[in-house]
Amino acid sequence: MEQLEKRLGYTFSDRSFLETALTHSSFANEQSHSRHSNERLEFLGDAVLGFCAAKTLWRLCPDMPEGGLTRLRAELVCEASLHQVALALDLGSYIHLGRNEQCNGGRTRPSILADCVEAVIAAIYLDGGLDPAERFIEERILKDLRAGRPPARTDYKTQLQELLQRSGGAAPVYSIVGESGPDHDKTFTASVLLHDGATASGEGKSKKEAEQSAARAALALLES
Repeated sequence: MEQLEKRLGYTFSDRSFLETALTHSSFANEQSHSRHSNERLEFLGDAVLGFCAAKTLWRLCPDMPEGGLTRLRAELVCEASLHQVALALDLGSYIHLGRNEQCNGGRTRPSILADCVEAVIAAIYLDGGLDPAERFIEERILKDLRAGRPPARTDYKTQLQELLQRSGGAAPVYSIVGESGPDHDKTFTASVLLHDGATASGEGKSKKEAEQSAARAALALLES
């Protein structure tokens, strides 16, 4: 935990908050003793992150209309952005996963890692208040915005379509094949079918985000 605290730039007074933030529901459900998963922390962290992102955008983009602020905030706090933060922190090495989830690649699954980042934000908030949580968010998630650089707008669907067109293939076909979670916090699973019959899938907090994730997986498949 000390090593992770150094990565986070925050030392917990009560490390039980951090332990809970790192506990996936698959692990909590397997244990005979009482141990809470990070799902409630994820819910709270999402709200803290949204507030801090909105506050920073309001301050740094005084001339941007509401619609632009909403779209930019969504880009800054999307699963892909949080996944990159988790990779930089190596959160996958610290998450407590159930046996099946661990065997199925849970430590590298973008949705699990992104949710863990939100849970860690809530853990910092509950342990130390809004100031350290906001510092973490600004340093790890909003750093490009604070430096005057817009967030990268990576359109994997366009990249995939252009790649297939160059090779003479048909356009990819997307479909939403699953959804899970409560109504206020659903996770969607999308599948993309390529012209040669190959498929790839991805997850996201919206259908569009899931399709982008699937397109990214398809690109990785084609480039492997």
